[in-house]
Amino acid sequence: MSAREDDPARAPQPQGGWSTRIVSVPGALVVPPTEADMVQAMGIYDAAGAYVHEGVLWRGRRLMVEPEIRPEPLADLPGRWIWGGILLNHFGHFLVESTPRLWALDAVQGAVDGILFTVKRETIEEAGELKLQPFQRLFFDLLGIDVPIRILAQPTRVERLEVPGQGFGLGPIAAGTEAFRAFFATRFARNIAPQGAEKLYISRSALGAARGGVLGEDRIETALSAAGYEIFHPQKHGLESQIAHYKAARQVVALDGSALHMVAMVQRRDQQVAMIRRRVSDVSDSIVTHLTAFTGRAPQVIDVIEQDWVRSDRKRADRHSVGQLDLPALGRALVAGGFLPEGAEIPPMSEAESYAAVHVFEEALSGKLSFEPLARGARRDLPEDGAVLRRRKDKPKDGPGAEPGKEGKLKGEERRAARMARRAEKTERRERRAAARPEG
Repeated sequence: MSAREDDPARAPQPQGGWSTRIVSVPGALVVPPTEADMVQAMGIYDAAGAYVHEGVLWRGRRLMVEPEIRPEPLADLPGRWIWGGILLNHFGHFLVESTPRLWALDAVQGAVDGILFTVKRETIEEAGELKLQPFQRLFFDLLGIDVPIRILAQPTRVERLEVPGQGFGLGPIAAGTEAFRAFFATRFARNIAPQGAEKLYISRSALGAARGGVLGEDRIETALSAAGYEIFHPQKHGLESQIAHYKAARQVVALDGSALHMVAMVQRRDQQVAMIRRRVSDVSDSIVTHLTAFTGRAPQVIDVIEQDWVRSDRKRADRHSVGQLDLPALGRALVAGGFLPEGAEIPPMSEAESYAAVHVFEEALSGKLSFEPLARGARRDLPEDGAVLRRRKDKPKDGPGAEPGKEGKLKGEERRAARMARRAEKTERRERRAAARPEG
C-alpha cells in the first residue's frame, strides 16, 4: 500500500488504502449541505474540531469541501452509527455514489444503531423527517439491510460515528474494493430468480428528450428485434423485474447509462455485454470498469459517434446530449462481436432524417432549447449572463435553420440553465479555496 493510497485527502483506490478502512469518530459533528451544488460545503468533524477527510465523496475530484465556518450542532443523536454519505435521487448516481460505504455493515465489529445519510437535494419529508424514496428503500431491502436509516438535515452531534472508506464510485474506484465487491456478491438480490429473454436490448427510446439518447435508436431496435432480442425499457419495470431480466440475459446490448451499473451489480459472470457509447464523455469509462471488475469480463465497447448534438444550455457533451452514430458501422461491430448474425445491417440515416430526429428531441423540450452539433471532445463557452440559445422555430425539418426565434422570458429549462451557470461559478470558487488549503 502506497502513501498516496493511504492519504484520505487523495482519491480512493480500489486496491487498498483508506478506501478499505473504517475510522471510528466519537462525538462526531455531521454537517449537511445548505444548498444544492456540484461541490458542496459539508462533511464530518471529530470531537476536536478536525475535518474528517475519510467521509468525503470523490468523483475524480472531491465533491465535498470543509465549510468555511464550522457550525454549532442543532441536534444530538445518541448511539453508534455508520456514515452512509450522500443520498442521491438520480438512479444511476444513487447506485454508484450512495452505496460505497455499505460494505461496513459486514466489516464493523459489534452492533450499530443504523446508517446516517445527508441529501444533496430535496427529498421526501414526512412528519418533519426526511424519508427515503421508494426505490431507495427497495434497493436497500434487496441488500438485506435491516438496520434503521436516518437522513440528517441539520448539523448533528453523533455519539459515535463509524466512517468507512469510499469503496466504490466513479473513476478508478468504479472497480470497487474487494470488500465492497464481496458485500454485493453475497447480499444483492439473492432471492430473485432469472426471468426473461436470453437476448436483451436495454432501450432509452422511451425515456424522453431530457435524458438524452441517440438519433435513430428505432433502427437499432428493429435490427436487434429481428435477431431475437427483447426490447427492454427498465423504467417501465420494478427493480425486481429489472434484476430478473438482467440475471436471465446471456447477451446484453445497451447504450451507455445507469442500467449497465445495475447489470454489473447482478454479477452474471458468463454474460456478454456490448456497450454503445452515446456521447463523447469519460463517464462511460466508469461503466466499463464496473462491468469488468464485477463480472470478470470486459464489455465490448462500440464507439461509432460521428458527432454530438449538445443542448444549448450545456458546454459539452453530457447525459443530456444526443449522439449521432454511424449506424452501419454499429451494425458491423455487433456482427463482429457475435451480437448480431452474419448479414445483419442497420441502415444509415440521411441528413434530412437526422435533422428531423433532432427536431423531435427539441419539440419534446417544448421548443425552449435547441440541440447544436459539436465536434468530438469539443467544449464551448456559454453567454456570461446565463442566457441560452432557444430552438430556431423556423428550422426546417430537413436541414439547418436560418434565424433564431424571438427571445422570451426565462422559464422552465432556461431558468435551470441560468441557475446552473451561477452554481458553476460558486463551484469554481470553492474548488480554488479547497486547493489552497493544506492537504494534511
